[in-house]
Amino acid sequence: MGGRVGVKYNSVNEGEERKGGHGIPKVSMVPLIFLIFYEVSGGPFGIEDSVKAAGPLLAIVGFLLFALIWSIPEALITAEMGTMFPENGGYVVWVSSALGPFWGFQQGWAKWLSGVIDNALYPVLFLDYVKSSVPALGGGLPRTLAVLILTVALTYMNYRGLTIVGWVAVFLGVFSLLPFFVMGLIAIPRIEPSRWLEMDLGNVDWGLYLNTLFWNLNYWDSISTLAGEVENPKRTLPRALSYALVLVVGGYLYPLITCTAAVPVVREYWSDGYFSDIARILGGIWLHSWIQAAAALSNMGNFLTEMSSDSYQLLGMAERGMLPDFFAKRSHYGTPLIGILFSAFGVILLSWMSFQEIIAAENYLYCFGMILEFIAFIKLRVTHPNASRPYKIPLGTIGAVLMIIPPAILIIVVMAIASYKVMVVSILAMVIGFVLQPCLGYVEKKRWLRFSISADLPDLPDAQETAEDDAVPLVF
Repeated sequence: MGGRVGVKYNSVNEGEERKGGHGIPKVSMVPLIFLIFYEVSGGPFGIEDSVKAAGPLLAIVGFLLFALIWSIPEALITAEMGTMFPENGGYVVWVSSALGPFWGFQQGWAKWLSGVIDNALYPVLFLDYVKSSVPALGGGLPRTLAVLILTVALTYMNYRGLTIVGWVAVFLGVFSLLPFFVMGLIAIPRIEPSRWLEMDLGNVDWGLYLNTLFWNLNYWDSISTLAGEVENPKRTLPRALSYALVLVVGGYLYPLITCTAAVPVVREYWSDGYFSDIARILGGIWLHSWIQAAAALSNMGNFLTEMSSDSYQLLGMAERGMLPDFFAKRSHYGTPLIGILFSAFGVILLSWMSFQEIIAAENYLYCFGMILEFIAFIKLRVTHPNASRPYKIPLGTIGAVLMIIPPAILIIVVMAIASYKVMVVSILAMVIGFVLQPCLGYVEKKRWLRFSISADLPDLPDAQETAEDDAVPLVF
């Protein structure tokens, strides 16, 4: 019964194996760390709003607390579940194994839509940083054409291979973080620690504050959709997640701590792009230009990695028979051709949305997916305690439940503060998923399109199975 969960994965089980079944090189540790870095962060661009919303003290404490109650639990769950099911599709497979194919599809639909909505943001942000130097890109036809050209160019890079995307992410990550390291060193002589304690609880924009923290510290689970492309994922994935966690949180706190204490805090100034103004104050025009270039290129890194995650998720769903076979088609570079095209089309379709609408809508759909992940994680701990888990969070069932209570409360708060418009649009999107899954089942039944499960993958446990080996205690 539970033994089927422990079936070996033919194409990713061996530590020595550096290439997949298609002869494509696997992603190694360093590129994987930076792929995770860009899935989650991309650098401290966009964290300025936390200071605007709540002041220095709450901003610094907020990033520490959110990392503790949200990022760490999500990364731990990703490590455990990603090594339990080391295949493309990631969280879709976890939910399918625990709750059945219907909810697995809903997970895939909500997370793919959230990812594509998120990705529509990055070409727009790139142009927002560049338009100060090229005013023509501020609007109209030139801006529209620029969004299309950027999307096509970055989509082509995804088509050429995940290893290329991984090493581009390494280069962009180093380039994006280095100017903040330099700025922090320059800031040290000017630091006044008393500025860290500035706080006005009567003047806090809680909606902006929570959305900024949440947006900058989520998406740790996205890397799971690429697990089938990772070299020895059972060892590499947990380590890469832990290194990326340090890189992301450190990359936020270091400039936040140094910059809020190095210049007088005027909260109204702290909005997107303010770090480049601080760079000009502390280091001059050369540092200002470096930060702006890093911000622009960082958005390209975000776009590349998000598209990789979205497209490999569709491939993984097709390999599990949830989508038609043509989604499993790979190019001769080993990349998911149809998944990339679908994701690119979604980005172009959604690029008209405003920044705040994008963040709120993607957060809402993301929260829906995370609820399903938490349920799947706990259910598999209860029903399949002895299934193969190369990495296991050192907590029993009660400890695991206690660990997810704070992030679950956070999810409820984030969904509750969403505007009526965002709520309606997001719920409508989820209803479409509820209709789409049985429609695809009908298409398969009529044999209008071909669906199949890859022979390289083990069977998933039956979602209706009862708990096995109840008398055997969990391993701590």
